[in-house]
Amino acid sequence: MSGSGGSGGSASEKRPNEQLGSWFVRSGWSKGELARQVNRRARQLGAHHISTDTSRVRRWLDGEQPREPIPRILSELFSERFGCVVAVEDLGLRPARTSPAASGIDLPWAAPQTVMMISEFSRSDLMLGRRGFLGTSLAMSAGQALIEPMQRWLVPTPAAPAHATAPGAPPDAQPVQLPAQERPSGGGGAGGGSRRAARLSVPELELLEQTTVMFRRWDAQCGGGLRRKAVVGQLHEVTDLLQESHAEPVTRRLFRVTAELAELAGWMTYDIGMQPTAQKYFVLALHAAKEAGDRPLGSYVLSDMSRQMIHLGRPEDALELIHLAQYGSREGATPRTQSMLHAIEARAYANMGQPGKCKRAVRMAEDTFEDIDPGDDDPDWIRFFSAGELHAENAHSYRDLAYSAGRSPTYASLAEPAMERAIELFRQEAAEAEGGGHQRSFALNLIGMASVHLLQNDPERCADRTSEAMDVARRLRSERVNNRIRKTAATAARDFGQVPAVARLTERLARELPEEESALAG
Repeated sequence: MSGSGGSGGSASEKRPNEQLGSWFVRSGWSKGELARQVNRRARQLGAHHISTDTSRVRRWLDGEQPREPIPRILSELFSERFGCVVAVEDLGLRPARTSPAASGIDLPWAAPQTVMMISEFSRSDLMLGRRGFLGTSLAMSAGQALIEPMQRWLVPTPAAPAHATAPGAPPDAQPVQLPAQERPSGGGGAGGGSRRAARLSVPELELLEQTTVMFRRWDAQCGGGLRRKAVVGQLHEVTDLLQESHAEPVTRRLFRVTAELAELAGWMTYDIGMQPTAQKYFVLALHAAKEAGDRPLGSYVLSDMSRQMIHLGRPEDALELIHLAQYGSREGATPRTQSMLHAIEARAYANMGQPGKCKRAVRMAEDTFEDIDPGDDDPDWIRFFSAGELHAENAHSYRDLAYSAGRSPTYASLAEPAMERAIELFRQEAAEAEGGGHQRSFALNLIGMASVHLLQNDPERCADRTSEAMDVARRLRSERVNNRIRKTAATAARDFGQVPAVARLTERLARELPEEESALAG
């Protein structure tokens, strides 16, 4: 019965699976549609033996426990349907027994393993398919399964011999002791030889760093779908360099480049909707940042993970991650980085429905932003956090509070001026900056303003802002932007479908951004 995802329990033990039934009813799917989606996903994962039909789905609803990979496939399908993490347990199904390391999250905090894992993961991403390229070995982690391994970011690893640690390195920074490996020679000599010490010049290292900056600009201007594979390819090349012998300062800089590229690969992957893959890149980026001895960069990676948890409806996890980021970078982060972390903290509190703590975090973000000085020497990865971004984050916090408080007009009125100011600043940047500036942020804030107008029962202005966001989205490759446009337009159509401006928006959406359209991985 394995070909159809059979049961491991006897009929006498079965009771209707009320949890799975509840998710199934709310999804709006028929049994046949769910069966077709399970089969399609199974083929994408290479599980060609899976052949599910309506009778099998009925047996699952009646209490039959399917074998792997069916529970994980169902978890992925319902998570995508509802835009939040729907764990296997939430569906009333038994998860597969796996070791913590098999989750892809609880990884060894050591330089050789970090290099090996990033190299293998990026190679698999480049070589195999867009969706679920690691098959059933990759799934989203949440709750303590995510938080506990990330807390080890701050735990010093056992000290190595003194001569192997660079002078002036942070107390918990670890020397890199990569194993010698063998590789066929590139010339006409023997087919195999031991790897020699690489002579990576300072100009070459600077070029790698500049390339990372360039990729970051492209992501802001074009979205994650267009250049993602180029970033993953560059990441894989840098891990090859890390397997050579270098002076310790060069190795640290290479690990920093690796962390930045892995973070960017994760962010671009998140932008096109591949959530488990994005999370794995973020985890690997955090490992590389630790090896670089760069805690502020690690805090930035954790802020990405926090944003992802907010997006997936896990604000408690988001808060844990952002507090870990704040604690770990408290002595080294610039005011701009600290302000950004406070702003994400506010978003987490807003989604948890805690207005007092949210407002306090908003004030901290604003006050800390005022402390920014041109001489702070901010790294490039945080320079995106401009006044426009600050206003945008705070506006979204108030907007989220409004939803948490049952569409509160008070919080919507707080969100509107901050969102309007953010749009004004992004519009100005788009007109002045080379390449149009942060186009994705501009589009996301137009959509955010549209959602505020919905809270204010103003469908005409909502339609205007959503239509403007669609104009910007045409220049992007961002499934995140597209999905938020669809969601906002769908809500407007549901509540104000008879309003002419909303009807025109719905018609345009069906023409230009149909539901089945998806971003390319690049």
